[in-house]
Amino acid sequence: MGTIDLPPGIFVTGTGTGVGKTMVSAILAAGLSARYWKPIQSGLGEKTDTAWVRETTGLPSNYFYPETYQFRFPLSPHVAAARDGIQIDLESMNLPQAPGGRLIVEGAGGIMVPLNEDYLMLDLMKKLAIPILLVAESGLGTINHTLLSLDRLKNHSLQVLGVVMNGPLNPDNRKAIEHFGNTSVCAEIEPMERIDGAALKNAFHRCFGL
Repeated sequence: MGTIDLPPGIFVTGTGTGVGKTMVSAILAAGLSARYWKPIQSGLGEKTDTAWVRETTGLPSNYFYPETYQFRFPLSPHVAAARDGIQIDLESMNLPQAPGGRLIVEGAGGIMVPLNEDYLMLDLMKKLAIPILLVAESGLGTINHTLLSLDRLKNHSLQVLGVVMNGPLNPDNRKAIEHFGNTSVCAEIEPMERIDGAALKNAFHRCFGL
């Protein structure tokens, strides 16, 4: 596992849904005292991702930017938008100006989820043009999903900072991803017993070595 210099803006994406993007975003926001923005929220259940990150980090409310789109159903953005009678406009999503320069942007789903009939999440990453952290689960199946995601990102000339593995430590999978993906696993996030501002900051310093 290698350490990296984290840039002012980071786009947190994942190999799919439920791999830990929001947890990693919260760790980065807490550890860097960064602003947080999730452009698209699919699913308005008990708590949005923005509300969860705000609550767990304990950062001031002005550190959080409102979503450009909120959809009722926890579905792929293009389907969730259609259910709500909305068309996602790529040009409507622009990077907020973060005082102090630190900003964490969290994507929805994986890199190839559609936003509308013409564009994918990948196109939003290209538009925003900030470096990317790819979040992957640590267990069985992650090598294939992670290598495919890395290949797609690199084929579109996007700057990938590295991979964050989420879950129990798995040295074999880490080595395979680093070797075949020609990348660095820059952090490994093990399951946390407690999640609050102090625990997130400790996880940041422990896992990112910063």
